Amino acid sequence: MAEAQQGPRARYREQTRAEIKVAALRQLADGGVAALALTRIAKEMGLSGPALYRYFASRDDLLNALIRDAYDDAASAVAAAADRSVADARSPRERLRSLAAAYRAWAVGEPHRYLLLQGSPVPGYVAPADTLDRARAVLGPFLPVFAGGAPGAGVAPVVAQMSDWLGADPAVGGWVAEYAPEAAADSAACARALAGALLTWTQLHGSVGLEAAGQFTGMGHSVDALLDAQTGMLADAFGLE
Repeated sequence: MAEAQQGPRARYREQTRAEIKVAALRQLADGGVAALALTRIAKEMGLSGPALYRYFASRDDLLNALIRDAYDDAASAVAAAADRSVADARSPRERLRSLAAAYRAWAVGEPHRYLLLQGSPVPGYVAPADTLDRARAVLGPFLPVFAGGAPGAGVAPVVAQMSDWLGADPAVGGWVAEYAPEAAADSAACARALAGALLTWTQLHGSVGLEAAGQFTGMGHSVDALLDAQTGMLADAFGLE
């Protein structure tokens, strides 16, 4: 509906911006962030340099758009898995495995986009503040999985740190309440949810990052078995059924 209400000029602008982003993603896939060059994109599209800058003011402006899109797509993939898990009445342990698999599938399906988010920092680039909310949207569906758990002694220090974080930053409690409203009034449940999501992210970043970068070649293991082991250990650590 919104697109239909746009005038021809606005629609052309959005179409051209989308084509620029597609060209930029091809460059990322071919050579990483170092290969991203607005002048090359302009040449490929038959635009002059000044013409392209009417759509993206700088390389960083284009990076901002690509990073926002990547976070949003990753969040959509995880959210869809969460919806399916709830609809199928899966257990917390099964939900964790499903969400982790969805995150991995998105990342290894588009490794250049995953590495744009989680790879080496781009020299001189500072991501816009709104990417924090987008990153939290990726992890948000993991929060309710852990809210009702019973953490063991091994993860108790992380749960305690998350409790301190909740006390220091009210916005963190708002994040938990958005995705796990049943835990909002229980500070202990909020801390469990945050600790579980944090440890899941660190676990997945390690394995998914290595896979996306091609580092598992010749290792002789099954990535599905590795994911099973990781999510199983997390589920055991938090007492998930």
